[in-house]
Amino acid sequence: MQEVDLKNISDQELTNLLKEGDASAYTVIYNRYFDELYIHAYNRLRDKEEAQDVIHELFAGLWSKRSSLMVRTSLAAYLYTSVRNRIMDVIAHQQVENKYVSSLQHFIETGYCITDHQVRERQLASLIEKGISELPPKMREVFELSRKHVMSHKEIAEQLNISEQTVRKQVNNALKILRSKLGMTLFLSI
Repeated sequence: MQEVDLKNISDQELTNLLKEGDASAYTVIYNRYFDELYIHAYNRLRDKEEAQDVIHELFAGLWSKRSSLMVRTSLAAYLYTSVRNRIMDVIAHQQVENKYVSSLQHFIETGYCITDHQVRERQLASLIEKGISELPPKMREVFELSRKHVMSHKEIAEQLNISEQTVRKQVNNALKILRSKLGMTLFLSI
């Protein structure tokens, strides 16, 4: 049969010819359904290239599986069902891809932020330690007992045999010195 003759025959007859490997029947099916299937795919995907890819894959699969083609209802129903399944595959793939990209973006943002925060925290701790080490020896001892060993002023006074007033004064002086030494450095580092 010629292609001109095929344009007027039924989908069932076209399907039978396609199963036999008739390229003209395939061309008629393609021309008969491409536009409708494309519009259907585009309405779901809202992407011209993606819709075209879906339809081209459908027709490529139709030709490659022509000998084992099982059309149980009508050719139109078979084609629409195939397009729907391919659209669902595309959407599922896009969702997986979007989750992956989102997860990667979140990791990059939080990973960088955590790393940056940890580096700044170490630098700040180092600066504070340096400032404490530069305090006069007795003042440093009182300050370290107060801040590092979390001792009360009374406990420090008893341990060092000095008055609580002296402990309070030493801690306050240490804080003033550290603020003046580290103030600008801390401001710049933060």
